[in-house]
Amino acid sequence: MTFKVIGLMELTDQNAFEEYRRQVGQTVELHKGLIYARGAITEIFWNELDCNSFSTYVELHFPSQEDAHAWVKSPQYQALVSVRSQAMKLTLFGVTL
Repeated sequence: MTFKVIGLMELTDQNAFEEYRRQVGQTVELHKGLIYARGAITEIFWNELDCNSFSTYVELHFPSQEDAHAWVKSPQYQALVSVRSQAMKLTLFGVTL
């Protein structure tokens, strides 16, 4: 079963984002994950939850929820959190299928 991690992002610093983007994929792969899709949000049909604005998204796939948790808590990913915080505002959540 695939465990998906979805990130909704509002970019705040393009240079920091490029630095983060160059490094984050390696941390995902270390934990058996895959960056499945990413892109720009071009249209929002409904926002009844009044979510803060976001302009991009990412979809990660992991073999299990445990692998996703291991990635988020890993020293490799935690080392990127300060760059991530400079680069964007982020909502990150898991989806079980």
